[in-house]
Amino acid sequence: MAAKIETRLHVEAHIEKGTAVGLDHAGAHFLRSVLRLKPGAMLAVFNGQDGEWLARIDGIGKGWCSLEVIELRRLPEPEPDLWLVFAPIKRARLDFVAEKAVELGCSLLQPVFTRYTDVSRVNSERLAANAREAAEQCERMSLPVVRDVVALDELMAGWPLERRILLCAESGAAQPIAEVLQDIRAGDGDAGREPWAVMTGPEGGFTKGELDALTKLPFVTPVGLGPRILRADTAAVSALACWQAVLGDWEKRPADRAGA
Repeated sequence: MAAKIETRLHVEAHIEKGTAVGLDHAGAHFLRSVLRLKPGAMLAVFNGQDGEWLARIDGIGKGWCSLEVIELRRLPEPEPDLWLVFAPIKRARLDFVAEKAVELGCSLLQPVFTRYTDVSRVNSERLAANAREAAEQCERMSLPVVRDVVALDELMAGWPLERRILLCAESGAAQPIAEVLQDIRAGDGDAGREPWAVMTGPEGGFTKGELDALTKLPFVTPVGLGPRILRADTAAVSALACWQAVLGDWEKRPADRAGA
């Protein structure tokens, strides 16, 4: 009978069969005080370099936990190089955006201040914690990079020119996102393997000046998200889902998971 996996945790340490992995204080507290696990309990540990492994709690106490690595469950998997650039919104909805962006395969989260952004600060540590928890729950192997918030003009001044941007624009002249993505795929079958970013604005939208400046850039493609007015968090999730469906990895079958 396959071992019961109590939970799944990301670890920074190298993972290899027969080695011991020590958890940080937060991980140890979660296993001991939240899940109330004891020595002998089984869990999965993972990172983007070593894959996912079955591990057993060897010892656990207040603020510490030692795991014995038993066997490999899954090798690392290639993931899309997809960023989400978004204007930060209020706390609960910001948590939602971070969680869903991770589930939808984003490799980097970049909050950006625009003219109409209402939020004055972003807790990057909280965003990173939400991203980590989402990755542990959704079975992905890696954690996305979470960057500190920057101003839009500063971000674009240092933008890597090879990374294309799908700009969620409120302009009525923008073509529907599905049509744009299908045309891109028809013209370049490898487009999904290239670096991309989805960019969404704040609740008040981008200013005309911001849209004009962005749409003049050769690597920016403006797209529309349909006839209804979407909240900022809904727009981000919708655009990411469309990109994954047409250019991303949604055509892949779920991986077989030994012991799952």
